[in-house]
Amino acid sequence: MHQVLVVEDDPGIREVLRALLVTANYRVIESNSAARGEIEARAHKPDLAIVDLGLPDRDGVDLIRSVRSWSAVPIIVLSARIGEAQKIAALDAGADDYVTKPFGAEELLARVRAALRRTATGALPSSVIRLGIVSVDLGRREARGLPPSTHLTPLEYRVLENLARQPGTIVKQDRLIREVWGPAQEGDTRSLRVCIRKLRAKLEPDPQRPRYLVTEAGLGYRLHVDDVGEQAKG
Repeated sequence: MHQVLVVEDDPGIREVLRALLVTANYRVIESNSAARGEIEARAHKPDLAIVDLGLPDRDGVDLIRSVRSWSAVPIIVLSARIGEAQKIAALDAGADDYVTKPFGAEELLARVRAALRRTATGALPSSVIRLGIVSVDLGRREARGLPPSTHLTPLEYRVLENLARQPGTIVKQDRLIREVWGPAQEGDTRSLRVCIRKLRAKLEPDPQRPRYLVTEAGLGYRLHVDDVGEQAKG
């Protein structure tokens, strides 16, 4: 039985979520604040977290960023905030999906199942891709060869993971958006373009003439790599 941590200050919504998740055979841990949510996350090591952004003691984005610094637990945001900038901020902080309130019960459960399924199967759990002088360990989410002040965000790792499943092959932009941002964001090509532009600035020797992250006009993107290897053991 999977454990789901719900961080939500509205007792009515918590009650609805608890009933929905328990009926779907999940064990539920509840918290009504960011501080308590992080304590419960450390104590119970849940399989997934559902986090509201408008928490009374601290913004949910800060909680996500804090949890992501020590845990890879899938995080689904459940929030009334519908602005694009707020969604991008939550995803950049490390959220895996974003559902807006009011929400549909079946859609939320589908998002929960999808997040748990991605965690169970993994993308490329031990593969390292090499892009010139940069090597990216997609399992550990570590990048070597970048300037000291440069790092990849969780969102950028997820885009790379999806492209790296089929290196050298076109990945359609609607699939990338669906896999990285979630079905509700289909058609949001702007967020994808912004993310690709930031990745090129970090990974490409000449971002204006990309060698590794190549646009296929009207279709999507293609990732060229110099090498794909297994993570060294020991």
